[in-house]
Amino acid sequence: MFRPWMRKALGILTLIACPAAAWAEDPSPPFDKSGYALFNPTPTDQMRNFCTDRPTKGNAPCTVDAGHFQIETDILNWTRSSIGGTTQDIFLYTNPTLKLGLNDRMDLELNIAPLVQVKTRNNAAGTRSDQKGIGDLFARVKYNLLGNEGGSLAVSLLPYVKVPTARAGIGNKSFESGLIVPVSFALPNDFSLLLGPEIDLFRNSTNSGYHANFQGLINLSRPITSSLTGSVELWSDINPDSATTTRQWSVDFALIWSVMPNLQLDIGTNIGFNRATPDVQTYVGISKRF
Repeated sequence: MFRPWMRKALGILTLIACPAAAWAEDPSPPFDKSGYALFNPTPTDQMRNFCTDRPTKGNAPCTVDAGHFQIETDILNWTRSSIGGTTQDIFLYTNPTLKLGLNDRMDLELNIAPLVQVKTRNNAAGTRSDQKGIGDLFARVKYNLLGNEGGSLAVSLLPYVKVPTARAGIGNKSFESGLIVPVSFALPNDFSLLLGPEIDLFRNSTNSGYHANFQGLINLSRPITSSLTGSVELWSDINPDSATTTRQWSVDFALIWSVMPNLQLDIGTNIGFNRATPDVQTYVGISKRF
């Protein structure tokens, strides 16, 4: 059963999306795309602009066109954390998200890292460990409420479920889930603002049940040239675990290079603001639409 503060958090997520839909008008697409589906794909000349959920931690409100396939992946992702004399390095050797457009407003998304390496060093004790294995599987469905074809405002709902496919030490061997509500605004001078409120249901570290976890981000992006876009992001996470409450903050930077209309490369780095947050995370990635 949800506690009162959990119900309030869910209410906040709903309020973010519903009033937006009330005062914003969804622009009409130049073509009637409502009849397109998984086995009746959107013609290539009617597809919307290429849109991805990477880089940075944010998720865009747009979905993949019906009947089309998209892959977004890290080529390499490295994270370093240093807490209490212990240093941990996590490497993701690719981290693909596979997306399939189900209809004009909804897509199915699957994410799993085929190889994760966790290297831990205790400086005081002089001990080391090195674990390798597959990551956890994340299954998501994105449903666009508004602005899939462009306009000043876009909103979507993005629920997910985590399936514990990772071994202990890489994952926590528990099913978890959550809901993200991406909201984007078109601002003057080609700036774009993205908000990403999120509520998660995480397993307690004591394995005694579950608790709510809260994430939020503000992302500001703008084209630098016709093919290069830069973004800066502020991210926060509040995790009221049964053992202790952990708060994390980071500032994230990224560059996106649109190589072709259906191909982009990206690079980024995230810098932690406090000891509970990883010191640095750096990655390079690629996205392709088919």
